[in-house]
Amino acid sequence: QVQLVESGGGLVQAGGSLRLSCAASGRIFSINVMGWYRQAPGKQRELVATVTSWGSTNYADSVKGRFTISGLNAKKTVYLEMNSLKPEDTAVYYCNAVVVSNNYWGQGTQVTVSS
Repeated sequence: QVQLVESGGGLVQAGGSLRLSCAASGRIFSINVMGWYRQAPGKQRELVATVTSWGSTNYADSVKGRFTISGLNAKKTVYLEMNSLKPEDTAVYYCNAVVVSNNYWGQGTQVTVSS
């Protein structure tokens, strides 16, 4: 079993910053990919950013230049630094980990950006 625990969400004004953290625990030998997804009310869950065990990163076009994903080291923790936040970034953010060929999800953390 793999558990993902997220933290760092909250309420922030437009233009502000937040940092999300996700720590993985359990019987994990290696994690291939960790990342963040988000789901706004009435919308489908969408990719925000991912990082692979070999350091490759991928970002949604909507967050490029504003968000930075890092981590996935021996501590099995990934971070999402979010700057220049916009109201449209408001969503529940979910941590995801791919272990071998299995997908695991965190419980989600709310990010609300006020205008």
